[in-house]
This record gives sequence, C-alpha cells and structure tokens, in this order.
Amino acid sequence: MSKQLRFLQKYLPIVALGIFGLVWMVPLFWTLAAAFVPTTELLNGGPLVWLQNLHFGAFEQAWSVAPFARFYLNTIIWVFGLLAIQLVTISLAGFALARLDFRGKDQIFFLFLTQLMVPATVLILPNYQTLVTLGWLDSYQGMMAPYIASAFGTFLMRQAFKQVPKELEEAARSDGANWLQVLWHVFLPVTRAPLLAFSIVSITYHWNEFLWPLLITSSVEVRPLTVGLALLVQSSEIGAQWDQLSAGTLIVAVPILILIALVQKQFTNSFLSSGIK
Repeated sequence: MSKQLRFLQKYLPIVALGIFGLVWMVPLFWTLAAAFVPTTELLNGGPLVWLQNLHFGAFEQAWSVAPFARFYLNTIIWVFGLLAIQLVTISLAGFALARLDFRGKDQIFFLFLTQLMVPATVLILPNYQTLVTLGWLDSYQGMMAPYIASAFGTFLMRQAFKQVPKELEEAARSDGANWLQVLWHVFLPVTRAPLLAFSIVSITYHWNEFLWPLLITSSVEVRPLTVGLALLVQSSEIGAQWDQLSAGTLIVAVPILILIALVQKQFTNSFLSSGIK
C-alpha cells in the first residue's frame, strides 16, 4: 500500500469530521456575532466592521423585554420535574419487562417499541384533546403529561436490567427482599450509567422543546424559555431585532451548552456501558 493511500486512510476521516463540525458550528458562530453587533451593522457590514462595533446592550435589552427569570423558573420546574417522574416510570417499567414474568409482557414491550416509531407530531391533536378534557391546558402537568412514559427510557433500562447477573437478584431474594427492594438496592446502583445517559437526553430534549408548550401554554406563569423567546420577535413593531433575538437565544441555549461540555465524556461512556451504540 502506497504512503499516499495510507495517509488518506488515516487523515481523510479526520478532515471530513472537521468539515462537518464547522458546518454544524456556523449557526452558533452567527448567533454569537449577531448578539454582540447592532442589527444595522450586522446586515450592512463585514467581520471587520463587526469587531469595531461590539456591544453588550442586546443582552440587557432582551432580558428587560421578556421576563426571562420567570421563564427560567418555569423551564426548571418542567424539565426537572418531568425528569424525576420519568426516572421512576422507566425504572419500574424497565424492571418489569426485564425481570418479571407476567402475561402479555412481550406484547406490552412491542407497544413500547411501536411508540418509538410514531412521530410525536402525529399525537399532538389527541394529546391536546385529552388535556382539554382534563382541564390541564396552561399548566405544568399539561406540558409533562405526554412525556411521562418514555418509550426510549423504558427500552434503555430494560436492556440495562437484562445485563445484571441473576446471582445478584437471587442473593437479594434469599435475604428476604421483595421485588421493590431488589430494584432499589441491587438493580439501580449498578445501572447508574444508563440512568445518567437518559437524564442528559431528557433534559436536553425538553429544554429545547417548543411546539408542544407553545400549543398548550398562554400565560407567563407557565411558559418555558423557548416559547418566551418568541416575545422578542413580537416586541418590535419594525420586525425582529437580530441582536436582541440572538442574545435571547444565547440566554436560552448557554445552560445546555455548558451541561453538554461538562458531561460529554460521561454521556458517551454511559451509552457504551449500557450496550446502546
């Protein structure tokens, strides 16, 4: 094999990944530039003009136009409240499907897999009608309801629980532990990795969720950050102010970017150790 061919085989994938990475980073770079440059200079000038007109006023203006403090509180309640419920439901469902024997178990698991194949937008109308019946519009529980039973999380935990050695379960059973104690003291401690992986996926997905909260919320007291960001577009009579809108976008996105940067290694290792690639 020639040196040129070996060189291409070694470095071509790296170059390709670098190019794709730059393409994916372009929107973030544009948002950063737009947040620190006035709209008129952004549209009419070039990079050199941008560097000469950097300012931080867009963040203060965006924060004053929309009640971001309240939107942050709403988002934290929604995202982490839902995550707490999901961790309970996926652990119980995953344990039942992996370790308990009961009639119709395979059929129930098939239904969970079917849910993974159905786009979420297909279920918007029936979910909305259900919330109208329950009187849960414009409420935290209304935003959480469609996501309480996560098919992905249940599948992930089922696969993780099936890998736990039976000897551990049998030892706990011989000591008189019931199935709930076995789950709490044996299975959950050894499946922290998939629980962490699911938690990161859930937090990221619901922090960025827009369509469903937009449809069912109508008050500042419930709206999350993504929906509140639309107030910046509506606040100007002359159209969107790109510096304010970009600053608001960064206010919404920075916490998730920091989270991903901090737990990137653990996130990857969690999926690898849980057997999901």
